[in-house]
Amino acid sequence: MDLGLTDRVYVVTGGARGLGRATADVLVAEGARVVLSGRSAETLDAARERLGADAVATVVADNADPDTPARLAASARDAWGRLDGALVSVGGPPRGPVTDVTDDQWRTAFESVFLGAVRLGRELATELGESGSLAFVLSSSVRSPLPDMALSNGLRPGLAMVAKTLADEVGPRGVRVNGLLPGRVGTERVAELDAASGDADAARAAALRTIPLGRYGEPAEFGRAAAFLLSPAASFVSGVMLPVDGGMLRAL
Repeated sequence: MDLGLTDRVYVVTGGARGLGRATADVLVAEGARVVLSGRSAETLDAARERLGADAVATVVADNADPDTPARLAASARDAWGRLDGALVSVGGPPRGPVTDVTDDQWRTAFESVFLGAVRLGRELATELGESGSLAFVLSSSVRSPLPDMALSNGLRPGLAMVAKTLADEVGPRGVRVNGLLPGRVGTERVAELDAASGDADAARAAALRTIPLGRYGEPAEFGRAAAFLLSPAASFVSGVMLPVDGGMLRAL
């Protein structure tokens, strides 16, 4: 199936590694051009070299910076004269139970994970015309709490409702907004979470018992789902929170 991505232009935040990078890989392979953002010039440069300088622009930026959305939109227009959508991937907050997470940790996570994503969605949506598309990378914690992940459990469901509300608001202009709920996908972030448990092998084994497909997902599997939601091929899909989790979530 042709996703209709040829020559379309997308912003991918957190695009140098992990799920953002996996999505950028698929977008570029399907003929799109991407603006990758992240906090490390080194990793962004490596991603650009691998994907091809003609298809990739990079912006060193922090999602929590109020100037970031305008800089990303300007980069897309400067490079290719258009902007068709964005994948808003904000990374994950630190582990910890509610009883241990401090007020300062909540404030920091709110600024980066919640407010940063809301601002990116709000500002980039105004840059999009008909057939534009936004997708937020959230978490399975939108529907079911994760052990020892109070910050994610507290902030991700709110972001899902913001995305759903934004879909209502911009839908009349022909702009779509969706969310993705990754489960255990084999990224560096998930490996770090397994290791932080104190016994990475035991943590992985316990997680596998909750996944009907019996394995962690591959980043490319997430990337294909995200690229589809962003693409014109998903032109009548909006306001959806799509699990990419191998069946892990038990809720409908």
